Amino acid sequence: MENWAIKTLFVQGPIPGFRLLLVVVLSLVLVVLDSRFNRVDEVRSWIGSALTPVIWLGHVPDSLGEWSEDVFTSRDELLEENESLRARLLILERRSIKYASLAADNLELRNLKNASEQLDETVVVADIIGVSPDPFSHEVIVNRGSRDGVTEGQAILDANGLMGQVIQTNRFTSRVLLISDSSHAVPVEVLRSGVRAILLGTGSVDSLELVHVPDTADIREGDMLVSSGLGGRFPKGYPVAEVTRIHSEPGEPFAEIQAEPAAELNRSDLVLVVFQPQVQRLEPECEPVAEGETPSPECLPDEAGTASGSSNGVTP
Repeated sequence: MENWAIKTLFVQGPIPGFRLLLVVVLSLVLVVLDSRFNRVDEVRSWIGSALTPVIWLGHVPDSLGEWSEDVFTSRDELLEENESLRARLLILERRSIKYASLAADNLELRNLKNASEQLDETVVVADIIGVSPDPFSHEVIVNRGSRDGVTEGQAILDANGLMGQVIQTNRFTSRVLLISDSSHAVPVEVLRSGVRAILLGTGSVDSLELVHVPDTADIREGDMLVSSGLGGRFPKGYPVAEVTRIHSEPGEPFAEIQAEPAAELNRSDLVLVVFQPQVQRLEPECEPVAEGETPSPECLPDEAGTASGSSNGVTP
């Protein structure tokens, strides 16, 4: 009885050889049906649709790897790319704001070459890394110094207009005096009418004062003030401020005019250090003079005994 029970326990269906034969026959039938009668296309389509999630799951690790690379890009790479894009945007905005001044300068009939030379000053992008703690001194520190060619007196711009000028440099950094400082003055002109004046800082980042402007001058609220270039300290044609208020007292020769800075003096963190093109002095051509004649003043010899304009001059 026990032997019969054990045999019954291990006997489970047809013998292996019969199952193998059954699978082979079924495979041949399917091959013939597919090749001769195209009867299994619907079955194949159904099976392919049913297995789609399995195929998708097989691609999940690769997709997850690509996604993680995009999401977990290093912070340094993102900061570097962002800094590069901001610097490029700042330079392009600087050029765009200059075109308004160049359009006004067409009244003076400048030729294309001179206008191009005026537009293409060399600039260096700098970061503002410090602000003066003195509430009565409007100064900032930028991360460009003498090793970058920065010198005292160079103009500083942001994307909107003139910010100030360099007043002190060391090897790695420079100190910049903002146009809002009470000791700062900028020669400006009204872009619309060409009226020239001096714009003074008031100690407030939101307000500047235009001084010594006659009550009859052609200036209105909303006029844009640009740097006039007089004195050679600031490049000509950059936006400085917009006139916000004009008040005239009866009997007073000058009007009280207030303006709002175009630059974001207390918000900008990227600035441009402007290198103005060097103006080459044209040396006069000095021709030899006959005995007893007086050479022209520019060809007179200097203290070293040579002509100021050329070595061809003669000593009287």
